[in-house]
Amino acid sequence: MDRRDFLSSTTTAGLLGSTGLWIDPARGAYASLQDSSPVAKKRRVAAIGVGWYGKCDLLRLMQVEPVDVVALCDVDSQMLANAAELITARGTLDHPPALYSDYRQMLAEAKPDIVLIATPDHWHALTMIAAVEAGADVYVQKPTSVDIAESQAMLAAARKHGRVVQVGTQRRSTPHIAEAKQKFIDTGMLGKIGLVEVYCYYHMRAKDNPPITEPPQNLNYEMWAGPAPKRPYTALIHPRKWRAFTEYGNGIMGDMCIHMLDTTRFMLGLGWPKAVSSVGGIYVDRQSQANIPDTQTATFDFGDLDVVWQHRSYGSTPDPKYPWGVTIYGDKGTLKVSVMSYDFIPQGRGEAVHKDVTYELEEYPEDKTEKDLEKHVAPAIRAHMRNFLKSVDERSKPIADIEEGHISTVSCLLANLSLELGRTLRWDAANGLVVGDAEANNRLARPYRAPWVHPGVKLS
Repeated sequence: MDRRDFLSSTTTAGLLGSTGLWIDPARGAYASLQDSSPVAKKRRVAAIGVGWYGKCDLLRLMQVEPVDVVALCDVDSQMLANAAELITARGTLDHPPALYSDYRQMLAEAKPDIVLIATPDHWHALTMIAAVEAGADVYVQKPTSVDIAESQAMLAAARKHGRVVQVGTQRRSTPHIAEAKQKFIDTGMLGKIGLVEVYCYYHMRAKDNPPITEPPQNLNYEMWAGPAPKRPYTALIHPRKWRAFTEYGNGIMGDMCIHMLDTTRFMLGLGWPKAVSSVGGIYVDRQSQANIPDTQTATFDFGDLDVVWQHRSYGSTPDPKYPWGVTIYGDKGTLKVSVMSYDFIPQGRGEAVHKDVTYELEEYPEDKTEKDLEKHVAPAIRAHMRNFLKSVDERSKPIADIEEGHISTVSCLLANLSLELGRTLRWDAANGLVVGDAEANNRLARPYRAPWVHPGVKLS
């Protein structure tokens, strides 16, 4: 009996017949009734998509628990081999991980307890749903999906199969952001809050025009494109620059706004917006291949509170210390939050408070030399992974449960849809539909490229 079967056939802290074993929910390990010492039974972990953040997430998981990485999957054979070498060198694995190019074969053969997903956005839905159908708990990168019906299907699948799904919106686990919430929001120090600004002024939109070429030999481009349109291949497609295209992602709105909108929802305890409106487009850089907006403003209406997003990939930032972040305005003070710090500015009397990001470079010295690691984010990912593992053991909802990721993702997708249609969209969260707008509702699901079948079809 493997660990997942054991957990599903006993109560969390119950006895297992006459074997003398029990589950310690605090440790999530087998323990003996005779000596209460842990009996090692490593979690079987697999990863789908092992490029930049796939490796980053997996290595952070390995830092917080000695898991057994049994399988890796990627459609780029070179990326797959590099990840296998790195993971094997960094971990104490029972065996080198099995390598796959097809996630369906991997799930069937490797039978993991936990699956990490860090594919391009257009692959999140199908892989996550397949993983929970196979009985695994899942850590899936944000955004949940590239269309609203996909995200609805992901939530439905997680609930149907009783799996724990954590979304990679790790701002909820960022130590200094959690501290700011407790010190200034929960205590009421900001007073009445009426406006939140969320923003990104990074010059992150691709400006290149590489030529159309054949895909590299190491990339299975047919499988990489999967259910999405198969654009003529250029160097902007792979690796990492695919966010330049709406076919594979949701633009800067779906990449950066989701983080800060989700941070706002976490800090203020917000659910669904009642309405979403957005304007923008390609106003400055019309020369590059990228087809995502270089300028966008969106308003998320939460009733007596507006959350307003703005991004532009040119020009200067209003506050150089906060090029990407959240500013919360109350009648007693203002709170600025980013991945690097927070600043509380009182209105009138009182002292300003500043706090920088927490690093853990001495506790985890491998962070100092890991290629491409965002060192300031590593503590947040570790905390996010610990929360995920605790929820797996307790069969409870994690801090960034799939429903929370679904709300934040769909809110951003509604902003993009509002921009496309040129009008405000009122959202009926109970029914998952735009109110009184047949055209908008017809766009909740994007067409899939054959032979792939949209998971939202199963819900209709």
